[in-house]
Amino acid sequence: MPATDNMPTAARAVSSLLMAGLAWIASEMIRPLMPEATSFGIFNYVNVALALLCGWRVTGKRLGFGWMTGISAGLSGVAALVFWAVFLQSLYKMLDMAMDRRFDGLMEGLTNIFEIGVDYLLILADGPLIAVLVAGGLLIGLIGEWVSRRWS
Repeated sequence: MPATDNMPTAARAVSSLLMAGLAWIASEMIRPLMPEATSFGIFNYVNVALALLCGWRVTGKRLGFGWMTGISAGLSGVAALVFWAVFLQSLYKMLDMAMDRRFDGLMEGLTNIFEIGVDYLLILADGPLIAVLVAGGLLIGLIGEWVSRRWS
């Protein structure tokens, strides 16, 4: 891996910002899908921070190698964002439950992260949300590739 792979580029910045916008929109679409008593706190901000990282590290790193690779990079960035967001939100929920002493041991708490994650993924299996994420990933990949070609 060349030393320049971590250098800032316009394509990385644009894909990162577009991914953050997509994360905010998706987070707002998730709110009505959750149970009514759910306290969201900084839910949107955590997802936007993850999106900035995924846009920079996953999508932006793979731009500049062709249109199909750009589309693939955008979809991969969205998939990474969904994975890390579900994992982090599940971890937070498990820690909240652990503070209420709902687990008997460490392993029960750790396995519960995955049970919570599966529950969250079932909630996320919503047609319009999936369509927005897929379309957003496609657009981010195409726009990022265009920016890479335009300003490189």
